[in-house]
Formats: sequence, C-alpha cells, structure tokens
Amino acid sequence: MLKDDSPRIWVPSWENRDLRQLLWHRHRMVQARTRILNQLQAVALNEGLRCKKRLWRSERQRLESFPLAPWASRRRRDLLELLDRLNPSIAELSQAVEQEVEKCPEAQRLATHPGVGPITALAFVLIIGKAERFSCGKQVASYLGLVPVEESSGNKRRLGHITKQGSAGGGGAGYGRQSSAMAQRLAATKTQFIVFQKAA
Repeated sequence: MLKDDSPRIWVPSWENRDLRQLLWHRHRMVQARTRILNQLQAVALNEGLRCKKRLWRSERQRLESFPLAPWASRRRRDLLELLDRLNPSIAELSQAVEQEVEKCPEAQRLATHPGVGPITALAFVLIIGKAERFSCGKQVASYLGLVPVEESSGNKRRLGHITKQGSAGGGGAGYGRQSSAMAQRLAATKTQFIVFQKAA
C-alpha cells in the first residue's frame, strides 16, 4: 500500500448501474412471459392441441375457443391478458436497449460478432467495464464465471460444466452462451483483445 502498487478496484458508475437495471428488468419480464407461455402450452396440450410454436402465431384463436371448465377458462383468460400486457412492455424495453447501444461504440463493435445482438453486447460492456483491467480474454471468461470446472488427476484432464462463479450480471442474466462465445474469441488471439480494449 505504501508503494501504491495495489490493484485498483473498478466501481461501476451510477449510469452503468442504472442501465443494468434496464437489462435486468427486461430479463425478468421475458422470464415471466416464458412462464405464462408454458402454462398456456400446458392448457393446449391438455386439450389435445399439439402445435408448439404455431400456438402463438396461427393457433391462438383455437386456444381461446376451447370450451373449458369455469376455473380453467378463468385461468386461460387471465394468462392471455397477462401475455398481452407483457408483450408491449418487453418491446418497449428492447427498443430502449437498442437506443442505448446506439450511444455506446463499444457495444456496437461487439454487436458485429456473429450471434451477438444489442442486448448481449450492452450487457457485456456494462459488466466488463474498463477492458484494460484484463490482460487477456481468459481473464474475461473467468470474471464472468464462464470457465469450466476442472477435475484433473495426473495426466488426465477433465473439464465439466461452467462454474458460474463470476459476475452475476454476465453469465447469470441469461447472456452466458453469447458472452462465452465472445470471451473465447477474445481469448483466441491477443490482437482481438487489443481491438476490444481500444474500442472501450
């Protein structure tokens, strides 16, 4: 401490924390919508309607027209009303995320990776913060908890599931696969990580 060579702790700004709330709120809303869709799917299956994804495109009228017992009908009606209220809210939050990405050059650059959209890109930037804190992509993957569990003995090396012991916002908020892919790409070459640092 006297030499002032201790690593500095990065503290996210107020704006960063507020944007995380936007992503987290949208994530929870999507989770709620998924639970509602699963319940409606169960109602459809109980009535013999097996159309999977088509249920929410061309088969919703059939779902609404089924004669059901009073409380089952009430459940269906309430679920559909909740679904109709959630969809516009999620669309509004998604649009807000896209607008924030337009203001963030780092997120725009990350969005150029195949399979990485605005939500994952913005989440990655907000959780990582200052890229110069990391010397390589492997440290980024470790910080996000996207490194595999290792159980090795002697000459045998066994890699299991990802640890999920990193930042709760990175892997835990539903962006694990995309973030892992980005971290692996950054770990592939030093040049790629330097480009990411310059963008940040």
